[in-house]
Amino acid sequence: MELRIDEPLWLLLLLPMIFYLLLTGWKGFKKGSRLFRASFILRILSVSILILALASPAIHQPVEGEQIIFLWDRSDSMAEADTGIEEQLNRAMAEKEDHQSAGIFTFAEDFQSLVHLSADSDLLPAEKPVNESGNTDIAQAVELAANSGEQNVATRIVLMSDGNETRSSILESLERIKDDRITIDVMPVEPPVGNEAALTEFQTPAQAFLGEELEFSLIIEADQESTGELVLSVDDTEIDRIPAQLEQGRNILSYTYKAESEGQLKFEAAIEIEGDAFLQNNRLTSLTEVEGPPEVLIVSGEGDSPIADLVDQENIQIEETPTSGLPQNLSSILAYDAIIFDNVSGTQVGEQTMAVIEQAVKEFGMGFMMVGGDQSFGLGGYFKTPIEELLPVAMEVTGKHELPSLGLLIVMDRSGSMAGQKMELAKEAAARSVELLREDDVVGVIAFDDAPWQIVPTGKLGDRQQAVDDILSVAPGGGTEIYSSLAEAYSQLENKDLQRKHIILLTDGQSASPHDPYELIERGVDNKITLSTVAIGQDADSVLLESLAQSGNGRFYDVRDTTTIPAILSRETIMMSRTYIVDEPFTPLVYESAWSPLFTDGIPQINSYITTTAKDTARVVAESEQQDPVLAEWNYGLGKTVAFTSGSGAWSGEFQNWSNWPAFWNRNISQILPSFTEMPFTVTRKQQGIYTIEDPSQESAILNVAVINERGEEIAIQSEPVAPGKIDVHIDEEPGLVFFSISNETGAAYRTGLTIPYGEEYRSKPANTELLTTIAEQSGGQVLETLEPAFREIPYRSFSVQDIRIPLILLAMLLFFADITIRRFGLHLPALSKKLNDHPLPATADKGIEQLLKAKRRHTK
Repeated sequence: MELRIDEPLWLLLLLPMIFYLLLTGWKGFKKGSRLFRASFILRILSVSILILALASPAIHQPVEGEQIIFLWDRSDSMAEADTGIEEQLNRAMAEKEDHQSAGIFTFAEDFQSLVHLSADSDLLPAEKPVNESGNTDIAQAVELAANSGEQNVATRIVLMSDGNETRSSILESLERIKDDRITIDVMPVEPPVGNEAALTEFQTPAQAFLGEELEFSLIIEADQESTGELVLSVDDTEIDRIPAQLEQGRNILSYTYKAESEGQLKFEAAIEIEGDAFLQNNRLTSLTEVEGPPEVLIVSGEGDSPIADLVDQENIQIEETPTSGLPQNLSSILAYDAIIFDNVSGTQVGEQTMAVIEQAVKEFGMGFMMVGGDQSFGLGGYFKTPIEELLPVAMEVTGKHELPSLGLLIVMDRSGSMAGQKMELAKEAAARSVELLREDDVVGVIAFDDAPWQIVPTGKLGDRQQAVDDILSVAPGGGTEIYSSLAEAYSQLENKDLQRKHIILLTDGQSASPHDPYELIERGVDNKITLSTVAIGQDADSVLLESLAQSGNGRFYDVRDTTTIPAILSRETIMMSRTYIVDEPFTPLVYESAWSPLFTDGIPQINSYITTTAKDTARVVAESEQQDPVLAEWNYGLGKTVAFTSGSGAWSGEFQNWSNWPAFWNRNISQILPSFTEMPFTVTRKQQGIYTIEDPSQESAILNVAVINERGEEIAIQSEPVAPGKIDVHIDEEPGLVFFSISNETGAAYRTGLTIPYGEEYRSKPANTELLTTIAEQSGGQVLETLEPAFREIPYRSFSVQDIRIPLILLAMLLFFADITIRRFGLHLPALSKKLNDHPLPATADKGIEQLLKAKRRHTK
């Protein structure tokens, strides 16, 4: 047993305490009474014990016990060694002694418990899951293992790894745990040698001109001689397969490609060999910007917009596509300088693609324009979508138009097959529909599986938020039975006195019923109830649902992309609840703008337009007699967007015969084209996950950076200033293509795409025995060849710790109060009074104290 003091510096307070007490009480102690001396001693003891308590004293008692913690590296680079390590662990656990506890933990990026730390000798479980295996973080694993057991028990960590850490630094962690009396044994594991080939470098020119021959450079590292194929593709389309005879070590290959199209080209190279250990390191991408005239993509329902024939195709490269041909990922979208939606329904686009377009406009300066029609704006289902977010107009109409009274019933499938994304999107869609309704509108929501469930009672909307909350709380249920729920919806609407009554049926399944749904629907039509149906996925009975919609005078939607569900229900709700199309010829009012010089000779009439509401910061170029925006623009992030609520065809009326009609469309395109400074910034890879961004002119005080992946999702980053006009950006993202959008306070902007290569985990390397040996040496452990010595005696002793600070503080308090009691009441205590009478004060006693004592005696008499 020994006394240990964890914070000895507090003991320095003893020096001023002794000095003060000697200075103030030493003379009295020498000449004073025994009572004074006793009080003085108690005072010294109480203060000294209090100072000792501040120094965190504890009693350490040796105990018998040891902890052995096995750390098993299960990152991807160690995958081939799993079987051998498992066999060794099972043999080693059988050698554990009674006084020892053992546990097995696995790690890669994360840290998991495989066998809990205990005195029992458990074998490894059959299931050994690994969550994140794309990196090796030895430092985190060792620190967590060091804190997994009892802190005062002698502990040995046994690390089984190849030592190739890709995150953090174990040597820094050893400094943090060096005082914890923990030893670390290491067992180096050599990755098995296999037919491994890794594409380590793939470079294409950053910029090129149309028709230029591009030289590709590729480097492939191979563990042994092998034969394979090099596969090359452009914009996800395979262009060539080249036989590759690989030598052991470094192989340098080249390829020539003629740039026959303009814009940003995504090149991808992949090496394919038989028996390759890691597929993650076989593929790399690179980007090349091929210069030419601006590229504009015009999207229309059938791919035949009249806009293409109106614009100047000598200076603007136009590409047309139907909605089905709209690019889905960010790299393909960014191949264009601007996109025009000409009467495109959001029910055919999908919210994922909308989100990618929104990011392309906001963060990379791509232009966007929406042109009206019966499939566009609110009628296209764009309410609360990313496309509405980027436009200068909102889809919801303010109260200046006379609106019909409406009753809307949503009949929503909640069977088990709807679980997951389909259910979540269906609920989101129903919630959006409710948000579009007015408080006086009648609304109801029925969810069904094998029976109907009334989620929102049919009646006036009232509490909108409560209705939304109820919809979002719907959970998946059992089977599918449609008829009873549809019959319930019709019965709830048939007696309502409303101008429009509509039912939306949404399901992903089939339902057999002895009842005739057509009789129900015909009776509903007689009561002015319309029915639209939405079939989700291939399992839905599309033939029946389409027939029901035709019989119910509604619309049928065959959904293959589930992200279109919210747009479908928004479109249905808007079509029933709003009078969106204004179909009366008028002459728009034109304001001063970039377009106004086109109208110096007069303003033609427009036949029709879609009603919208201009956003607060939008610039309205032209508006109707009802003050609805007809042409509006604004800046959205780095991009510019335009909304033309009339159409490109018959809706535009006399505009089609207007001499400046082609100039009108050229002006629209010129307004939305991006204006980028020519490469004002540089982006270089510093190391895995860290990129340095620099303004070569050093004129930027602030650099704003956004990073977007191929799916249009913004990636969280951390920026670290390095120097004026220079920052390091830390990115935690999976390997693949990402896009940087960079701007500064002067408005200079730049965009570029970079490839995040696969991590160091997938590079073929031998075990880092040097690092593993250093770990063992610095912690007092050993380098093991097998796990058999793991349960040998640990050089450190285990001990129990008893903290005595609280008892010392209590003792100091008792002594302190005893001191006060003696000094204040000591003369009145019988025992002390008798003792004082037996031993009168000496003649040399302090005169001042004697006078005080006499005064007290007189007072008591």
